[in-house]
Amino acid sequence: MERCYQARLEELLDDAEVRPSLLRGLLPRLETFLEPFVESLCCPEQRTNARHYVSGLVSDLESKDAESIAYLHDRERQGLQKFIGQANWDHEPLIGQLARQVGQRLGEPGGILVFDPSAFVKQGKKSVGVQRQWCGRLGKVENCQVGVFLGYVSHHGHTLVDFRLYLPDEWARDKERRTEAGVPREVRFATRHELALAMLDEQGPLLPHRWVAGDDEMGRSSWFRQQLRDRNERYLLAVPSNTLVRDLLTEPIYPGHGPRRRGPFVRVDEWCAALAEKAWQTIEVRDGEKGPLVTQVAWTLVQAKTEGKVSRAVESLLVFREEQSDGTYKHDYLLSNEIVSDPPEEMAWVYKGEHRIEECLKTAKSEAGLADYQVRTWEGWHHHVCLSLLAAWFLCEETRRGKNTDTRPDGASVARADRWLAQPGAEGPHSGPDVPHRHPPTQTQRGGHALPLATTQPLASSSL
Repeated sequence: MERCYQARLEELLDDAEVRPSLLRGLLPRLETFLEPFVESLCCPEQRTNARHYVSGLVSDLESKDAESIAYLHDRERQGLQKFIGQANWDHEPLIGQLARQVGQRLGEPGGILVFDPSAFVKQGKKSVGVQRQWCGRLGKVENCQVGVFLGYVSHHGHTLVDFRLYLPDEWARDKERRTEAGVPREVRFATRHELALAMLDEQGPLLPHRWVAGDDEMGRSSWFRQQLRDRNERYLLAVPSNTLVRDLLTEPIYPGHGPRRRGPFVRVDEWCAALAEKAWQTIEVRDGEKGPLVTQVAWTLVQAKTEGKVSRAVESLLVFREEQSDGTYKHDYLLSNEIVSDPPEEMAWVYKGEHRIEECLKTAKSEAGLADYQVRTWEGWHHHVCLSLLAAWFLCEETRRGKNTDTRPDGASVARADRWLAQPGAEGPHSGPDVPHRHPPTQTQRGGHALPLATTQPLASSSL
């Protein structure tokens, strides 16, 4: 196994280790954690239901649906099922509170907003938004629902922050199905890119960031990239291997007469295959437990052609590669509106940061019940996913608490006390003065410094 993969594996195993002492006081901490979220709920019964549901989502239940969680709390299932699937409560204030907390506790000026669609395999045709569509989890077209998720990544941690349900056009135009599933009248068809932009506009000001990242489904849209440029956002987005680009740094020889010609469009994987070995540079992304995590990168300036449309902007093409166990290389292709530095160390960190949200989705599905719902309605889906994201954020905070021995409002000082008390013969931690903690500012830091004119200037029409 290569050194970088071995180091990452040992990091993950270390993250998974939980000392029994760290679980002391878990339920009281969960109660405290939920207080600012449940304040927006209208009555004590709803607040109790929310607490029960989230505690069930973070429990060790094999199936974390409303019925199983009700039995965990020794109560009738109908009340909890109605709270999730039918009760009239708004999930948006809870998500707003989540975004504010993440911005305060994980925020840094160089943070990354990551958009990642995720599918939920479902049977039948009644569940809201379900139809045969691309399912990334299975790597094929399947009967499923699709949610578009917003995640946040910084050097302090990473978590999911917001979400939108993708309602296919067929669903949006079917009045009978909409009525049966309780889709609000004001909801209209929106592409996954439009859903991502709506989350960016709503939560972006609460999450200090320098970058927007996403997978190749996000990056393949020239319209989406243009919308980010219009918002003065700096992006690094994956694109498919068949994306067409024109290398602007390799011009054909000018014969000296007639109009100057530009190079042809080629697939990014073909451009990559033609590179000389010396074109690749090795970058240390970050330190690992057993050594630095590294990747290799090559880059150029291009004019891209995606979805049949030629972009009028100059973009950087970056190709990252990592050697596999069989000696072959895995390549990832990305476009950015940032001119590449030499070497692009920050962009390598952003590239790796995008994969952190994939980890968040897997963790939320396996540990916070994100995919364990049994609801068909619009409200039911949003209620469950909202509370699942709160559960995932609580688990994230518990992980940070277990690693951090400084005195923090999030309970890290309790972790220090728990570790001390776990020692043989310990009677209690020494008292000392409280250390004030300053939260980073929640004002958004978007776009950073303006790009040089050459990077943002549209190409002349004669070059198309």
